[in-house]
Amino acid sequence: MFIYAMFQQYFPYELRGHAHKYTQKLVTYFYPYIQITFHELTGEKLKRSDAYFAIQNYLADHTTATAKRLKADVVKGSKSLVLTMDDHEQVMEEFQGIKIWWSSNKNTPKRPSFSFYPKTEERRYYTLTFHKRYRDAITKSYIDKVLKDGKAIAVRNRERKLYTNNPSDSWYEYQSTKWSHVQFEHPANFETLAMAENEKEAVKNDLIKFSKGKEYYTKIGKPWKRGYLLYGPPGTGKSTMIAAMANLLDYDIYDLELTTVKDNSELRKLLIETTSKSIIIIEDIDCSIDLTGQRRKEKKKYESSSSSSEKKKEEEEKKSKKGSKVTLSGLLNFIDGIWSACGGERIIIFTTNFVDKLDPALIRRGRMDRHIEMSYCCFEAFKLLARNYLDLDDHELFGRIEVLLGEKEITPADVAECLMPKSETEGVESCLRELVKVLEKLKKKKKQGKKKAEEEGQRKKKKKAKKKTTKKGESEEEKEGEDGNGDEEVESEDETESSSKVTLSGLLNIIDGIWSASGGERVIIFTTNHVEKLDEALIRKGRMDKHIELSYCDFEGFKVLAKNYLSIETHPLFEVVRGLLEKTKVSPADVAESLMQKAVEEDADICLNRLIRDLESKSAKEGEQSKEA
Repeated sequence: MFIYAMFQQYFPYELRGHAHKYTQKLVTYFYPYIQITFHELTGEKLKRSDAYFAIQNYLADHTTATAKRLKADVVKGSKSLVLTMDDHEQVMEEFQGIKIWWSSNKNTPKRPSFSFYPKTEERRYYTLTFHKRYRDAITKSYIDKVLKDGKAIAVRNRERKLYTNNPSDSWYEYQSTKWSHVQFEHPANFETLAMAENEKEAVKNDLIKFSKGKEYYTKIGKPWKRGYLLYGPPGTGKSTMIAAMANLLDYDIYDLELTTVKDNSELRKLLIETTSKSIIIIEDIDCSIDLTGQRRKEKKKYESSSSSSEKKKEEEEKKSKKGSKVTLSGLLNFIDGIWSACGGERIIIFTTNFVDKLDPALIRRGRMDRHIEMSYCCFEAFKLLARNYLDLDDHELFGRIEVLLGEKEITPADVAECLMPKSETEGVESCLRELVKVLEKLKKKKKQGKKKAEEEGQRKKKKKAKKKTTKKGESEEEKEGEDGNGDEEVESEDETESSSKVTLSGLLNIIDGIWSASGGERVIIFTTNHVEKLDEALIRKGRMDKHIELSYCDFEGFKVLAKNYLSIETHPLFEVVRGLLEKTKVSPADVAESLMQKAVEEDADICLNRLIRDLESKSAKEGEQSKEA
């Protein structure tokens, strides 16, 4: 220390640099250890280093047990608190008998006092120290292992996400992205999926084999991706299957909404932005956009005017210009072309209720490699649902339910709704009896459906005969439009522009698809005056779990209104009102209006007599209308 002090004080400043340089060389020559540093920020633009964060994850998982000073931090995108070594802490580990030391450090770059640059943040880095005789083992094997394990730990600890594509109009705004995301929280798994056990095991094994097949796919010369087609009636668990797949493999989900994609070029850009270890889904692909033109209505046989045919073509062109221009070729290239090899470890899933409507080129093997039919509820699936919902393995009603399930087609969603207790007092017995009741009701409906189908067939025959008598030159499509029963309506240009582009597929996904699990404790309510006009897929059990009919006023409803409006629970005129309500359709709002006192002097007698007059008047009108009909 005395010599060093003399050196600093008396040795010429101009020679100190040379002295320091040769001293370092001398020390390095005898020093047996090598040090490698991994900085958090690298390059001129100071980008965050992937290697630094991989090492951070590795050390957090492997060496924090031996470190004495730890630092806790919440890392963006991680599921839990991350513990890392504190600054200037050092830990040791062994690799193939080699002792290795890791230390965490930080420094603050110095800037001149007159610098106009803002204050520089502290820069962190890790230092790896090892004996120089093990250079090859560390640089060729150990560091690669650390980076690989660190990335795997990051994937395992990450917060999984559910993505949807943004409209392309907003891609180029400040800090905008092509995909928006929320945390993926769907609780579905294969253990609770209502499906035959052997089919579930086959799907699980296929998924696990795929996730471990990187080397195999490289060997056979195929992109590391796999396609699944899920098809079947509404309520059979297609969306639940997707969520179970994602939870099994710990993959993110990209929900691709084709109606917001303008053309094939945008589709490719969206694919480039997806990451590996992900599932790309297009739900209800047959409802999204018309990719093939197969479902476009053919020209009617009775169209004789060439001018009307040309007019129809022009209108179809206008519609196509305003909608998505994604083509079948573009989608095929997306799932199985050159662009599908951008990235790896991806699963692509299509779902549909009508597999026969899809173009065979879209769902052939090699694109949709595995076709999974999500069918109606079988007895094995019912037993699983009974175990999940009622903690029940056997019951005396199981035999009756097995027979009914063999005779009737019912979806797992309908069965689950029957088995779910609706109140604290509802038990196993009442839930099972409710299911038996629903199954027996379906049996009766099937018979009624046959009669309806026969009547419908006769009606169509009459309609065809009537159409033959129509004027020559008038197209069938125009006549259908006039009757209001046409297969396809021709909208004006203004109407097309102002109409909503929300599809049935989009609405179904919101109320019962993957996105419905974003958050919890929500009630979704639809109201309608004409339930028969709604698509069955929209109001099935599992989406609209409870159907509540708010009907015309009956005698029980009248008594509640009389108590509320007139403060009476009985009256001599009640029987007269009962008789009229049984043969007259009147809403509770109309009854309430008649019972409401219009003046201070009006009592119960006046209000009830007014109601009777109103009911008699309405009954007479209904009688006249029925005679006219």
